[in-house]
Amino acid sequence: MKGVWIVGIVLLAAMGCKSSKSTSGGSTAYANYQEDLTGTLPIYPDYEAEMAKVSNVSQEISTQTVDAALHQSIQRMYDKNLTEPYYNGYSVLVYSGIDRNKAFETRDELTENFPEIKAEMQYQEPRYLVKVGKFNFKIEAQKSFSLIKSQFPTARIIQDRFQRKEYEAPEITNSNAEGQN
Repeated sequence: MKGVWIVGIVLLAAMGCKSSKSTSGGSTAYANYQEDLTGTLPIYPDYEAEMAKVSNVSQEISTQTVDAALHQSIQRMYDKNLTEPYYNGYSVLVYSGIDRNKAFETRDELTENFPEIKAEMQYQEPRYLVKVGKFNFKIEAQKSFSLIKSQFPTARIIQDRFQRKEYEAPEITNSNAEGQN
């Protein structure tokens, strides 16, 4: 029985070696290979010819259309903003603290050193704030900040909310007053 197993293993090894031989003829077998794929490739129009067809008039019309749509969008945003009671911006915070006398001193000193800058004092419980300016953009606050920073080293630019001057609150009548049942 041992002999049969040995003969079987030798036959399998011989067959395995025979099948692992390379069947290709190498790179010389494909040296003359050619394939024509032109029938299956997509056809694209000539870009320059298509662009030549587009006239300047159509470009001008599309620009006017975009400008009109942009103008309408800006006008809509402007009208919406007029109905909002507040807008976001920046101011220069010169003093923030709980000492009322220090807040008044800071405001007076600011007015004395910089008469062209109007200081505003606010009370937000439990602290007093001395602020300068109502700026839409942070870069606008930089000028006042750089002037004030020399005298008040703790000054900084902060985000703030301001009430619109042109905003008028709606009238409250008895029919829509709060607290009425």
